[in-house]
Amino acid sequence: MTTQITARELFQTAYESRYTWNEKFPGYSADVKLMQGAEVCTGKIRINRDLTVEVTEVPNEEVKAGIYTQLRDLVNHRQPTSFEKSYGQYEFSLGQTDDDGTVEICVSDDSTSSAYKIRNNEVVCVTRVMGKTVFVIDTHKSLDTGCGYVATNYSAIFRDSKTDEIKSVLKFEDTYEKIGDYYLMTKQVITEDIAGEEHATEFSYPNIKLMEAASV
Repeated sequence: MTTQITARELFQTAYESRYTWNEKFPGYSADVKLMQGAEVCTGKIRINRDLTVEVTEVPNEEVKAGIYTQLRDLVNHRQPTSFEKSYGQYEFSLGQTDDDGTVEICVSDDSTSSAYKIRNNEVVCVTRVMGKTVFVIDTHKSLDTGCGYVATNYSAIFRDSKTDEIKSVLKFEDTYEKIGDYYLMTKQVITEDIAGEEHATEFSYPNIKLMEAASV
């Protein structure tokens, strides 16, 4: 029982050390430009106060869907969800501790299990099995906002869960700027290794404007 409580507390501290937008978050609008090789697509986006996402004026439906998915992922990480709501039903156990103090924590319920590595109250590695795929996400750099950390340089490796064959390797570089009281993503570069060649996709969000705060 002591081991479970200790592992739970370590994971909860790291979870609650993430940077999230607070309850006063007003939402914002921006232009969007997606560059992939010689292809350039532009449009407009809104992340509303209720954290719904809108993508408009993007003529290519596939590109529009890609931008929407990227922004939904961003919102999921910045959304302030309580630890109990996200992980209250899970069991926690301690794994190995590395020489640099990195602690492995295994998290599981009746249907899923994941392994996390935590260092300096920050999740620096996630390993998870999803169906026939195993993915590992390693954080290489993060931004300390003063109100929590944000991963800014990280990689993801996807493998076949049975053969261990690498299916995809992605690298992410995220740029955040403080606009008003909030740190907002202004650019994300995703580099995919395909047959030994790197292919980059860049999302950029110029002209960010916070919306009017809701009246109380």
